Amino acid sequence: MAVLRCTLTLLLLTLVLGVNKAKSQSFIGVNYGQVADNLPSPAATAKLLQSTSIQKVRLYGSDPAIIKALANTGIGIVIGTANGDIPALASDPNFAKNWVNANIVAYYPSSKIILINVGNEVIMSGDNNLISQLLPAMQNVKNALDAASLGDKVKVSTVHSMALLKQSEPPSSGCFDPSFGDVLKGLLAFNNANGSPFAINPYPYFAYRSDPRPETLAFCLFQPNSGRVDANTKIKYMNMFDAQVDAVRSALNAMGFKNVEIVVAETGWPYKGDSDEVGPSIENAKAYNGNLIAHLRSMVGTPLMPGNSVDTYLFALYDEDLKPGPTSERSFGIFKSDLTMIYDIGLSQSSQTPVETPAMPKTPVTPSSQPKKAAWCVPRAGVSDAELQASLDYACGHGIDCSPIQPGGACFEPNTIASHAAYAMNLFYQTAGRNPWNCDFSQTAMLSSNNPSYNGCTYPGGST
Repeated sequence: MAVLRCTLTLLLLTLVLGVNKAKSQSFIGVNYGQVADNLPSPAATAKLLQSTSIQKVRLYGSDPAIIKALANTGIGIVIGTANGDIPALASDPNFAKNWVNANIVAYYPSSKIILINVGNEVIMSGDNNLISQLLPAMQNVKNALDAASLGDKVKVSTVHSMALLKQSEPPSSGCFDPSFGDVLKGLLAFNNANGSPFAINPYPYFAYRSDPRPETLAFCLFQPNSGRVDANTKIKYMNMFDAQVDAVRSALNAMGFKNVEIVVAETGWPYKGDSDEVGPSIENAKAYNGNLIAHLRSMVGTPLMPGNSVDTYLFALYDEDLKPGPTSERSFGIFKSDLTMIYDIGLSQSSQTPVETPAMPKTPVTPSSQPKKAAWCVPRAGVSDAELQASLDYACGHGIDCSPIQPGGACFEPNTIASHAAYAMNLFYQTAGRNPWNCDFSQTAMLSSNNPSYNGCTYPGGST
Protein backbone atom coordinates (compact mmCIF):
# COMPACT_ATOMS: atom_id res chain seq x y z
CA MET A 1 0.00 0.00 0.00
CA ALA A 2 2.87 2.37 0.78
CA VAL A 3 4.27 1.85 -2.73
CA LEU A 4 0.84 2.47 -4.25
CA ARG A 5 0.23 5.62 -2.19
CA CYS A 6 3.62 6.99 -3.21
CA THR A 7 2.92 6.21 -6.85
CA LEU A 8 -0.50 7.87 -6.76
CA THR A 9 1.04 10.94 -5.13
CA LEU A 10 3.69 11.10 -7.85
CA LEU A 11 1.07 10.78 -10.59
CA LEU A 12 -1.10 13.49 -9.04
CA LEU A 13 1.87 15.82 -8.71
CA THR A 14 2.78 15.23 -12.34
CA LEU A 15 -0.75 16.05 -13.49
CA VAL A 16 -0.98 19.17 -11.37
CA LEU A 17 2.30 20.55 -12.61
CA GLY A 18 1.55 19.61 -16.20
CA VAL A 19 5.00 18.17 -16.65
CA ASN A 20 5.86 15.18 -18.79
CA LYS A 21 6.29 12.29 -16.35
CA ALA A 22 9.50 11.14 -18.01
CA LYS A 23 11.04 14.54 -17.27
CA SER A 24 9.51 15.04 -13.83
CA GLN A 25 12.14 13.48 -11.62
CA SER A 26 12.22 15.79 -8.65
CA PHE A 27 14.45 13.40 -6.71
CA ILE A 28 17.44 14.03 -9.01
CA GLY A 29 19.58 17.03 -8.10
CA VAL A 30 23.15 18.14 -8.65
CA ASN A 31 25.80 20.06 -6.70
CA TYR A 32 27.08 23.23 -8.34
CA GLY A 33 30.44 24.00 -6.73
CA GLN A 34 32.44 27.05 -7.75
CA VAL A 35 35.99 26.43 -6.56
CA ALA A 36 37.19 26.88 -10.14
CA ASP A 37 38.38 29.56 -12.54
CA ASN A 38 37.00 28.11 -15.78
CA LEU A 39 33.27 27.72 -15.17
CA PRO A 40 30.63 28.55 -17.79
CA SER A 41 28.44 31.59 -17.19
CA PRO A 42 25.43 31.16 -14.90
CA ALA A 43 23.14 31.79 -17.89
CA ALA A 44 24.80 29.04 -19.93
CA THR A 45 24.59 26.70 -16.93
CA ALA A 46 20.87 27.43 -16.52
CA LYS A 47 20.27 26.47 -20.17
CA LEU A 48 22.31 23.30 -19.70
CA LEU A 49 20.27 22.29 -16.67
CA GLN A 50 17.00 22.90 -18.53
CA SER A 51 18.14 20.41 -21.18
CA THR A 52 18.48 17.69 -18.53
CA SER A 53 16.16 15.80 -16.17
CA ILE A 54 17.88 17.47 -13.19
CA GLN A 55 15.22 19.18 -11.10
CA LYS A 56 17.23 20.67 -8.24
CA VAL A 57 20.57 22.41 -7.79
CA ARG A 58 22.53 22.72 -4.57
CA LEU A 59 24.80 25.75 -4.16
CA TYR A 60 27.36 26.00 -1.38
CA GLY A 61 26.71 29.72 -1.05
CA SER A 62 24.15 32.18 -2.35
CA ASP A 63 25.69 33.60 -5.53
CA PRO A 64 23.15 36.17 -6.82
CA ALA A 65 24.18 35.67 -10.46
CA ILE A 66 23.34 31.97 -10.31
CA ILE A 67 20.11 32.50 -8.37
CA LYS A 68 19.00 35.09 -10.95
CA ALA A 69 19.99 32.86 -13.87
CA LEU A 70 17.81 30.05 -12.52
CA ALA A 71 14.77 32.32 -12.23
CA ASN A 72 11.65 31.07 -14.06
CA THR A 73 13.28 27.74 -14.90
CA GLY A 74 11.27 25.77 -12.34
CA ILE A 75 14.51 24.29 -11.01
CA GLY A 76 14.59 24.03 -7.21
CA ILE A 77 17.51 25.86 -5.61
CA VAL A 78 19.27 24.91 -2.39
CA ILE A 79 21.51 27.65 -1.04
CA GLY A 80 23.96 27.66 1.83
CA THR A 81 25.34 29.99 4.45
CA ALA A 82 29.07 29.97 5.06
CA ASN A 83 30.26 28.33 8.27
CA GLY A 84 31.82 31.69 9.07
CA ASP A 85 28.38 33.35 9.08
CA ILE A 86 27.01 31.03 11.78
CA PRO A 87 28.14 33.12 14.82
CA ALA A 88 26.48 36.27 13.46
CA LEU A 89 23.33 34.39 12.44
CA ALA A 90 23.13 32.85 15.91
CA SER A 91 23.74 35.99 17.96
CA ASP A 92 21.94 38.65 15.94
CA PRO A 93 18.36 38.11 14.70
CA ASN A 94 18.69 41.26 12.59
CA PHE A 95 21.69 39.79 10.78
CA ALA A 96 19.62 36.70 10.02
CA LYS A 97 16.72 38.89 8.85
CA ASN A 98 18.97 40.92 6.56
CA TRP A 99 20.57 37.73 5.22
CA VAL A 100 17.17 36.23 4.39
CA ASN A 101 15.94 39.47 2.81
CA ALA A 102 19.07 39.77 0.65
CA ASN A 103 19.39 36.14 -0.39
CA ILE A 104 15.82 34.79 -0.41
CA VAL A 105 13.16 37.49 -0.42
CA ALA A 106 14.91 39.44 -3.19
CA TYR A 107 14.58 36.51 -5.62
CA TYR A 108 11.59 34.48 -4.47
CA PRO A 109 9.36 33.14 -6.02
CA SER A 110 10.75 33.57 -9.56
CA SER A 111 13.86 31.81 -8.31
CA LYS A 112 12.51 28.62 -6.72
CA ILE A 113 14.56 28.51 -3.52
CA ILE A 114 13.47 25.44 -1.56
CA LEU A 115 16.06 24.92 1.18
CA ILE A 116 18.72 26.80 3.12
CA ASN A 117 21.61 24.79 4.52
CA VAL A 118 23.11 26.61 7.47
CA GLY A 119 26.75 25.59 7.25
CA ASN A 120 28.31 22.40 5.89
CA GLU A 121 29.54 19.45 8.01
CA VAL A 122 29.78 21.77 11.03
CA ILE A 123 29.65 19.05 13.70
CA MET A 124 32.75 17.36 12.28
CA SER A 125 34.65 20.68 12.14
CA GLY A 126 35.88 20.20 15.71
CA ASP A 127 35.01 23.84 16.47
CA ASN A 128 32.91 23.53 19.63
CA ASN A 129 31.99 27.22 19.57
CA LEU A 130 30.66 26.88 16.03
CA ILE A 131 28.85 23.63 16.87
CA SER A 132 27.07 25.22 19.84
CA GLN A 133 25.87 28.10 17.66
CA LEU A 134 24.54 25.97 14.79
CA LEU A 135 21.05 25.40 16.16
CA PRO A 136 20.49 29.03 17.27
CA ALA A 137 21.61 30.14 13.79
CA MET A 138 19.14 27.78 12.13
CA GLN A 139 16.36 28.98 14.43
CA ASN A 140 17.05 32.64 13.64
CA VAL A 141 17.04 31.93 9.91
CA LYS A 142 13.73 30.09 10.32
CA ASN A 143 12.28 33.02 12.31
CA ALA A 144 13.37 35.43 9.57
CA LEU A 145 11.67 33.27 6.94
CA ASP A 146 8.50 33.18 9.07
CA ALA A 147 8.57 36.97 9.31
CA ALA A 148 8.76 37.14 5.52
CA SER A 149 5.83 34.66 5.21
CA LEU A 150 8.16 32.09 3.63
CA GLY A 151 8.51 29.71 6.56
CA ASP A 152 6.28 27.07 4.98
CA LYS A 153 7.89 27.39 1.54
CA VAL A 154 11.63 27.45 2.24
CA LYS A 155 13.01 24.85 4.65
CA VAL A 156 16.07 25.22 6.89
CA SER A 157 18.60 22.50 7.66
CA THR A 158 22.34 21.75 7.69
CA VAL A 159 24.50 19.11 6.01
CA HIS A 160 26.23 16.29 7.86
CA SER A 161 29.19 14.03 7.22
CA MET A 162 28.75 10.25 7.35
CA ALA A 163 31.48 10.37 10.00
CA LEU A 164 28.69 11.22 12.47
CA LEU A 165 27.87 7.52 12.46
CA LYS A 166 29.72 5.49 15.06
CA GLN A 167 28.46 2.30 13.44
CA SER A 168 26.99 1.71 10.00
CA GLU A 169 27.40 -2.00 9.33
CA PRO A 170 25.12 -3.83 9.20
CA PRO A 171 22.65 -1.06 8.29
CA SER A 172 20.16 -2.05 11.01
CA SER A 173 22.81 -1.31 13.66
CA GLY A 174 23.42 2.23 12.41
CA CYS A 175 23.92 4.68 15.27
CA PHE A 176 25.39 8.14 15.75
CA ASP A 177 28.50 8.82 17.80
CA PRO A 178 27.11 9.38 21.31
CA SER A 179 29.55 12.26 21.88
CA PHE A 180 27.40 14.27 19.46
CA GLY A 181 24.13 13.04 20.98
CA ASP A 182 22.95 16.25 22.67
CA VAL A 183 23.76 18.42 19.66
CA LEU A 184 22.04 16.01 17.28
CA LYS A 185 18.94 15.76 19.46
CA GLY A 186 18.49 19.51 19.27
CA LEU A 187 19.05 19.63 15.51
CA LEU A 188 16.76 16.67 14.87
CA ALA A 189 14.04 18.14 17.06
CA PHE A 190 14.29 21.24 14.85
CA ASN A 191 14.09 19.11 11.67
CA ASN A 192 11.13 17.21 13.07
CA ALA A 193 9.21 20.30 14.18
CA ASN A 194 9.73 22.14 10.92
CA GLY A 195 9.48 19.31 8.40
CA SER A 196 13.01 19.90 7.17
CA PRO A 197 15.31 17.10 6.01
CA PHE A 198 18.36 15.51 7.58
CA ALA A 199 20.99 16.03 4.87
CA ILE A 200 23.85 13.54 4.64
CA ASN A 201 26.85 12.91 2.35
CA PRO A 202 27.22 9.17 1.61
CA TYR A 203 30.05 8.19 -0.75
CA PRO A 204 30.35 4.49 -1.67
CA TYR A 205 33.55 5.59 -3.45
CA PHE A 206 35.27 6.10 -0.11
CA ALA A 207 34.00 2.74 1.13
CA TYR A 208 35.59 1.07 -1.90
CA ARG A 209 38.81 3.02 -1.47
CA SER A 210 39.20 1.54 2.02
CA ASP A 211 38.27 -1.98 0.81
CA PRO A 212 39.43 -2.26 -2.82
CA ARG A 213 38.25 -5.80 -3.59
CA PRO A 214 36.45 -6.61 -6.87
CA GLU A 215 33.30 -7.72 -5.03
CA THR A 216 33.27 -4.43 -3.08
CA LEU A 217 33.55 -2.48 -6.32
CA ALA A 218 30.56 -4.31 -7.82
CA PHE A 219 28.59 -3.70 -4.61
CA CYS A 220 29.42 0.02 -4.75
CA LEU A 221 28.66 0.38 -8.47
CA PHE A 222 25.20 -1.28 -8.39
CA GLN A 223 26.60 -4.07 -10.54
CA PRO A 224 25.68 -7.77 -10.18
CA ASN A 225 27.14 -9.12 -6.95
CA SER A 226 26.38 -11.68 -4.26
CA GLY A 227 25.01 -9.03 -1.90
CA ARG A 228 25.52 -8.54 1.83
CA VAL A 229 23.06 -9.89 4.38
CA ASP A 230 22.14 -7.83 7.43
CA ALA A 231 22.25 -10.51 10.12
CA ASN A 232 19.71 -8.66 12.27
CA THR A 233 16.97 -8.13 9.66
CA LYS A 234 17.97 -10.89 7.19
CA ILE A 235 17.71 -8.25 4.44
CA LYS A 236 20.17 -8.82 1.61
CA TYR A 237 21.62 -5.51 0.44
CA MET A 238 22.67 -5.43 -3.21
CA ASN A 239 24.40 -2.03 -3.25
CA MET A 240 26.38 0.20 -0.89
CA PHE A 241 24.21 3.29 -1.44
CA ASP A 242 21.13 1.61 0.05
CA ALA A 243 23.23 0.20 2.89
CA GLN A 244 24.67 3.62 3.79
CA VAL A 245 21.33 5.44 3.58
CA ASP A 246 19.59 2.75 5.63
CA ALA A 247 22.33 2.99 8.28
CA VAL A 248 21.40 6.66 8.64
CA ARG A 249 17.72 5.69 8.77
CA SER A 250 18.46 3.23 11.57
CA ALA A 251 20.44 5.86 13.47
CA LEU A 252 17.60 8.38 13.18
CA ASN A 253 15.07 5.77 14.28
CA ALA A 254 17.22 4.81 17.27
CA MET A 255 17.10 8.43 18.44
CA GLY A 256 13.33 8.53 18.09
CA PHE A 257 13.11 10.55 14.88
CA LYS A 258 11.41 8.10 12.53
CA ASN A 259 9.55 10.87 10.70
CA VAL A 260 12.58 12.98 9.79
CA GLU A 261 13.21 12.69 6.05
CA ILE A 262 16.68 11.93 4.70
CA VAL A 263 18.18 13.87 1.80
CA VAL A 264 21.42 12.85 0.11
CA ALA A 265 23.16 16.21 -0.19
CA GLU A 266 26.19 14.77 -1.99
CA THR A 267 27.23 11.53 -3.61
CA GLY A 268 29.41 10.82 -6.60
CA TRP A 269 32.47 9.11 -8.04
CA PRO A 270 35.61 10.69 -9.52
CA TYR A 271 36.39 9.88 -13.15
CA LYS A 272 40.11 10.60 -12.85
CA GLY A 273 42.79 10.30 -10.15
CA ASP A 274 46.49 10.07 -9.48
CA SER A 275 48.38 6.88 -10.29
CA ASP A 276 48.31 5.77 -6.64
CA GLU A 277 44.55 6.32 -6.21
CA VAL A 278 42.24 3.31 -6.24
CA GLY A 279 38.89 3.55 -8.00
CA PRO A 280 38.77 6.75 -10.08
CA SER A 281 37.98 6.09 -13.76
CA ILE A 282 35.45 7.17 -16.34
CA GLU A 283 34.11 3.61 -16.45
CA ASN A 284 33.52 3.51 -12.70
CA ALA A 285 32.10 7.04 -12.47
CA LYS A 286 29.71 6.31 -15.33
CA ALA A 287 28.65 3.02 -13.76
CA TYR A 288 28.07 4.52 -10.30
CA ASN A 289 26.18 7.64 -11.32
CA GLY A 290 24.31 5.96 -14.19
CA ASN A 291 23.19 2.98 -12.13
CA LEU A 292 22.33 5.24 -9.18
CA ILE A 293 20.03 7.27 -11.43
CA ALA A 294 18.41 4.07 -12.73
CA HIS A 295 17.92 2.95 -9.12
CA LEU A 296 16.30 6.28 -8.19
CA ARG A 297 14.07 6.22 -11.26
CA SER A 298 12.81 2.76 -10.37
CA MET A 299 11.16 4.38 -7.31
CA VAL A 300 11.78 1.24 -5.25
CA GLY A 301 13.52 3.12 -2.45
CA THR A 302 15.75 1.34 0.06
CA PRO A 303 14.88 -1.79 2.06
CA LEU A 304 14.07 0.32 5.14
CA MET A 305 12.34 3.07 3.12
CA PRO A 306 10.54 1.25 0.28
CA GLY A 307 8.42 2.83 -2.41
CA ASN A 308 10.03 6.25 -2.60
CA SER A 309 13.30 7.62 -3.91
CA VAL A 310 15.41 9.70 -1.53
CA ASP A 311 16.15 13.16 -2.93
CA THR A 312 19.72 12.80 -4.17
CA TYR A 313 22.15 15.51 -5.29
CA LEU A 314 24.93 14.20 -7.52
CA PHE A 315 28.40 15.54 -6.99
CA ALA A 316 29.07 17.42 -9.17
CA LEU A 317 27.94 19.47 -12.14
CA TYR A 318 31.46 20.60 -13.08
CA ASP A 319 35.04 19.88 -12.05
CA GLU A 320 36.51 22.34 -9.57
CA ASP A 321 40.07 22.89 -10.73
CA LEU A 322 41.15 25.07 -7.80
CA LYS A 323 40.50 22.48 -5.11
CA PRO A 324 43.58 21.25 -3.22
CA GLY A 325 44.46 17.61 -2.68
CA PRO A 326 44.75 14.65 -5.04
CA THR A 327 43.54 14.75 -8.65
CA SER A 328 40.35 12.92 -7.73
CA GLU A 329 39.21 15.91 -5.64
CA ARG A 330 39.10 17.98 -8.83
CA SER A 331 37.53 15.29 -11.01
CA PHE A 332 33.95 14.66 -9.92
CA GLY A 333 32.34 16.69 -12.72
CA ILE A 334 29.71 15.27 -15.05
CA PHE A 335 29.93 18.11 -17.56
CA LYS A 336 32.97 19.91 -19.00
CA SER A 337 33.32 23.67 -18.89
CA ASP A 338 32.35 23.74 -22.60
CA LEU A 339 28.98 22.22 -21.53
CA THR A 340 29.60 18.84 -23.15
CA MET A 341 29.30 15.65 -21.13
CA ILE A 342 32.42 14.07 -19.66
CA TYR A 343 30.44 10.80 -19.72
CA ASP A 344 26.81 10.04 -20.47
CA ILE A 345 24.60 8.85 -17.61
CA GLY A 346 21.25 9.46 -19.28
CA LEU A 347 20.50 12.91 -17.85
CA SER A 348 19.46 14.57 -21.11
CA GLN A 349 15.71 14.86 -21.56
CA SER A 350 15.93 13.01 -24.86
CA SER A 351 17.78 10.09 -23.27
CA GLN A 352 16.25 8.89 -20.03
CA THR A 353 18.42 5.81 -19.63
CA PRO A 354 22.22 5.64 -19.44
CA VAL A 355 24.25 4.33 -22.31
CA GLU A 356 26.07 1.03 -21.97
CA THR A 357 28.03 0.63 -18.74
CA PRO A 358 30.38 -2.31 -18.16
CA ALA A 359 28.66 -5.50 -19.27
CA MET A 360 28.04 -8.60 -17.21
CA PRO A 361 30.68 -11.30 -17.44
CA LYS A 362 29.81 -13.72 -20.19
CA THR A 363 29.80 -17.44 -19.54
CA PRO A 364 30.98 -19.60 -22.44
CA VAL A 365 28.14 -21.71 -23.78
CA THR A 366 28.39 -24.80 -25.96
CA PRO A 367 26.23 -24.41 -29.09
CA SER A 368 23.20 -26.67 -29.11
CA SER A 369 21.96 -28.67 -32.06
CA GLN A 370 18.41 -28.70 -30.66
CA PRO A 371 15.66 -26.93 -32.67
CA LYS A 372 15.11 -23.33 -31.63
CA LYS A 373 12.04 -22.61 -29.51
CA ALA A 374 10.38 -19.46 -28.20
CA ALA A 375 11.88 -18.25 -24.94
CA TRP A 376 11.40 -15.50 -22.41
CA CYS A 377 13.72 -14.47 -19.58
CA VAL A 378 11.97 -14.57 -16.21
CA PRO A 379 13.03 -14.43 -12.53
CA ARG A 380 13.85 -17.67 -10.77
CA ALA A 381 11.59 -18.79 -7.93
CA GLY A 382 12.67 -17.82 -4.44
CA VAL A 383 14.76 -14.80 -5.47
CA SER A 384 14.54 -11.91 -2.99
CA ASP A 385 13.16 -8.48 -3.84
CA ALA A 386 16.59 -6.97 -3.16
CA GLU A 387 18.22 -9.25 -5.74
CA LEU A 388 15.42 -8.59 -8.23
CA GLN A 389 15.80 -4.86 -7.67
CA ALA A 390 19.51 -5.07 -8.47
CA SER A 391 18.68 -6.92 -11.70
CA LEU A 392 15.94 -4.40 -12.52
CA ASP A 393 18.36 -1.50 -11.98
CA TYR A 394 21.00 -3.21 -14.09
CA ALA A 395 18.63 -3.89 -17.00
CA CYS A 396 17.04 -0.44 -17.01
CA GLY A 397 20.48 1.14 -16.69
CA HIS A 398 21.69 -0.41 -19.92
CA GLY A 399 19.73 1.42 -22.58
CA ILE A 400 16.47 -0.55 -22.73
CA ASP A 401 13.10 1.22 -22.69
CA CYS A 402 11.67 0.80 -19.19
CA SER A 403 8.83 3.29 -19.71
CA PRO A 404 6.19 0.48 -19.85
CA ILE A 405 6.88 -0.27 -16.17
CA GLN A 406 6.83 3.38 -15.12
CA PRO A 407 3.61 4.99 -13.80
CA GLY A 408 1.02 5.01 -16.59
CA GLY A 409 2.84 2.37 -18.64
CA ALA A 410 1.14 -0.73 -19.99
CA CYS A 411 3.11 -3.00 -17.65
CA PHE A 412 3.18 -0.82 -14.54
CA GLU A 413 0.46 -2.89 -12.86
CA PRO A 414 0.91 -4.96 -10.84
CA ASN A 415 3.19 -2.47 -9.13
CA THR A 416 5.63 -5.00 -7.66
CA ILE A 417 9.38 -5.43 -7.89
CA ALA A 418 8.94 -8.98 -9.19
CA SER A 419 6.66 -7.90 -12.04
CA HIS A 420 8.79 -4.91 -13.04
CA ALA A 421 12.00 -6.94 -12.84
CA ALA A 422 10.50 -9.69 -15.00
CA TYR A 423 9.65 -7.22 -17.76
CA ALA A 424 13.05 -5.49 -17.63
CA MET A 425 15.08 -8.70 -17.48
CA ASN A 426 13.22 -10.15 -20.44
CA LEU A 427 13.60 -6.98 -22.51
CA PHE A 428 17.33 -6.89 -21.74
CA TYR A 429 17.65 -10.53 -22.83
CA GLN A 430 15.71 -9.94 -26.06
CA THR A 431 17.72 -6.85 -27.04
CA ALA A 432 21.20 -7.94 -25.88
CA GLY A 433 21.52 -10.91 -28.21
CA ARG A 434 19.23 -13.63 -26.78
CA ASN A 435 22.22 -15.55 -25.50
CA PRO A 436 21.88 -17.64 -22.34
CA TRP A 437 24.32 -15.38 -20.53
CA ASN A 438 22.02 -12.42 -21.26
CA CYS A 439 19.48 -14.13 -18.98
CA ASP A 440 21.68 -14.84 -16.00
CA PHE A 441 21.59 -11.73 -13.79
CA SER A 442 23.85 -13.30 -11.17
CA GLN A 443 21.75 -16.47 -11.30
CA THR A 444 18.49 -14.68 -10.49
CA ALA A 445 16.86 -15.39 -13.89
CA MET A 446 16.10 -18.31 -16.17
CA LEU A 447 14.71 -18.99 -19.65
CA SER A 448 11.11 -20.10 -19.94
CA SER A 449 8.96 -21.31 -22.82
CA ASN A 450 5.85 -19.84 -21.18
CA ASN A 451 4.87 -16.42 -22.47
CA PRO A 452 4.51 -14.12 -19.41
CA SER A 453 2.50 -11.47 -21.30
CA TYR A 454 -0.80 -10.48 -19.71
CA ASN A 455 -3.70 -8.15 -20.46
CA GLY A 456 -2.27 -5.16 -22.33
CA CYS A 457 1.30 -5.90 -21.28
CA THR A 458 3.26 -7.65 -24.03
CA TYR A 459 6.61 -9.27 -23.33
CA PRO A 460 8.79 -9.42 -26.46
CA GLY A 461 9.65 -13.01 -27.28
CA GLY A 462 12.64 -14.57 -28.91
CA SER A 463 14.01 -17.98 -29.68
CA THR A 464 16.76 -20.10 -28.25
